Amino acid sequence: MRRFDSNVQVVKNEVLREVAKCLWEGTQVFTVFDEIASVIIKEDAPLRSCCIYKDRAKLAERIKLALGGNRANNNVIEVISLICDECPEAGHVVTDLCRGCLAHACEGACRLGAITYTPENRAKIDKSKCVECGQCAKACPYTAIHNFKRPCETACVPGAIHMAKTGEAVITEEKCTHCGACVSRCPFGAAVDKSFISDVIRMILDSENNSKYPVVAVLAPAIASQCPPASYGQTITALHQLGFAEVHEAAYGADIVAYEESIEIEEKGELLSSCCPAFVTYVEQKHPNLADKMSEMPSPMVVTGKLIKQNNPDAKVVFIGPCTAKKAEIKLDKAAPFVDSVLTFEELAALFDSRDIVVQNLEETPLDEATGYGRRFAHAGGVIGALQRSLEERESDFEVNAISTTGLSQIKTTLLKASKGVLNENYIEGMACDGGCIRGAGCLRKIDKNANRTDEHAAEASHTSIKENVASCVFPSHNT
Repeated sequence: MRRFDSNVQVVKNEVLREVAKCLWEGTQVFTVFDEIASVIIKEDAPLRSCCIYKDRAKLAERIKLALGGNRANNNVIEVISLICDECPEAGHVVTDLCRGCLAHACEGACRLGAITYTPENRAKIDKSKCVECGQCAKACPYTAIHNFKRPCETACVPGAIHMAKTGEAVITEEKCTHCGACVSRCPFGAAVDKSFISDVIRMILDSENNSKYPVVAVLAPAIASQCPPASYGQTITALHQLGFAEVHEAAYGADIVAYEESIEIEEKGELLSSCCPAFVTYVEQKHPNLADKMSEMPSPMVVTGKLIKQNNPDAKVVFIGPCTAKKAEIKLDKAAPFVDSVLTFEELAALFDSRDIVVQNLEETPLDEATGYGRRFAHAGGVIGALQRSLEERESDFEVNAISTTGLSQIKTTLLKASKGVLNENYIEGMACDGGCIRGAGCLRKIDKNANRTDEHAAEASHTSIKENVASCVFPSHNT
């Protein structure tokens, strides 16, 4: 079974694994850089760039991101400029379809004189004069002029990415939703989310086997789609072996969110879901007029973390999920007191590897705290389903006319309609990743089976009533 979607993730895993090994042993990573480089970039292996020296220079930059990146940069996603230079120059380019026609319509359309001609009478664009207006492309009868955009720029719906004069991509922090689309789409792995594995390993080591304070893992519902070939129960066991004192389901927090939102929508009449931090950020940035319709409930991650801290204020809470935006969310005032760090599923896999934990060979540890409705928050339609179920259990007469919108391109269209008052629905479920969290930037694989695996996991839940589950409001112990 293939473990990752791309070789970019393979390289990322190798770096995170080797960095984590050093951190577990208390070794300063850059003091053993040559040893790490010899493991990841073998001398007899094919080169990934022009020479082994550049390959190792790139490796050094990846290690910096694995150690937390530039702490002065508040954005959780950074661009490694040394790697970004692999992309060809983007913008309008004359392709081989140019016929060298007599009309020269492209030249006539360009007011800046950026169109010149080769001796073969083929059009050529002078980039020093071009402003990428696209008039030449519109004028060409052969559609021979094409606007090439870099994958990261195309993936970024909020328009947070632009190209610097020196050629590399630059992220404008004020426009970034931290969704990680650029991370997933960059074929060279130049856009990378900062890793917090060093913080988590330090938490675990400093806890002295959880004697000073418990280190608690909160698992996102999407975990069920990322476990195979291991089982869910084996993953829980593996987390305990890593050093976590307790493991809890964020889906339990999802049950609470759904129940409270069923009350909130009755009071307000219309509502936007608040579970996805990238969606919330996009609304705040692009449609502040809709911000008052955002649910006042924090995300399931925060709700679960708050419950853990209420039971034990000394606990260190680590959220583990598919989302890069969660790394930004925990910096917010509404989340910071309740969640201490965030790991993606990619980082979790690397941590298992760093301790030589073969998850599928372990015994199973049961974890059954949430309803199937809370577990279905992981994919499109799940939040709506839980909301509707909560209204039914409360015997409410309120009718929800909901729309599930996933991926920022679809969200963009839906919110434009809502902001103009032409959207018929009274509840918007917004998820920045296509299909929901099961295709998050931090997933190992983003495949169609993920939705089915999540539904199977939901069907295994012993709790069937959201109302009863919320009323219990108690976490059973899962210490081993």
